[in-house]
Amino acid sequence: MSRFRQQPAQLKAWPITALAKDYPRGWHVPRHRHRRGQLIYAKAGVMHVTTREGIWIVPPQRALWIPPGMEHEIQMEGQVAVRMLYLDRSNSALFGLHCKVLSVPALLRELILAAVQAHAEKHRERIRVLAPLLLHELQEANVEALHIPVPTDPRLKNVCQRLLAGSSRVETLEQLAAHVGASSRTLARLFESELKMSFVHWRQHVRLARALSQISQGHAIKTVARDAGYASCSAFSSMFHRMLGITPTHYMRQVIEP
Repeated sequence: MSRFRQQPAQLKAWPITALAKDYPRGWHVPRHRHRRGQLIYAKAGVMHVTTREGIWIVPPQRALWIPPGMEHEIQMEGQVAVRMLYLDRSNSALFGLHCKVLSVPALLRELILAAVQAHAEKHRERIRVLAPLLLHELQEANVEALHIPVPTDPRLKNVCQRLLAGSSRVETLEQLAAHVGASSRTLARLFESELKMSFVHWRQHVRLARALSQISQGHAIKTVARDAGYASCSAFSSMFHRMLGITPTHYMRQVIEP
């Protein structure tokens, strides 16, 4: 349990509280929730955050907004440096009731780090001055499509679990359908009705999640593309750019030189 939830009086006194934590490779934070809204910023490393709304991929220089009361668990891919902000309910209302991944440009990054330092030093006046600009920049941040929705239908859940585990990296929809005793047409319909995206689009999200983790650990783009099931680096780069708006090489530079 975080020290912020253990000290409710302190929570009322600060509009924004903050925490810095570094986690080792593979660390798992069990399911929990906070009374405050939480912004989880990945200073380094990749996190997968699971909520009732699905799985959220949080690579370096991105942050995940989690509204108050939303249960979540976190899986660390490699070593992860996390910086967390907790917003009181009035400020949390600015960001909605659903999780979302936000891009973190240079100014926002520095504001987050400054807030973490100010809170660690119990510098109340600095927090008061930083808060309006920090909240403004968070509201202006771009939302990124780094969300993997999860199904409830047992057949579709079985297929999705296989894809998430990486054991069905290049299997076709027809092959996956045969594995769960359904037709490919039924599976395709379930992807659209339950997950609001096609099988191809959903699998691209999973491939992107794995690629982000590998790139953050220093794997070569060629290796990452092959492991993602792409025949060429150009095809992989095209998917990556379409999903994130930047090339894998540009993203790697961001990770190495944030």
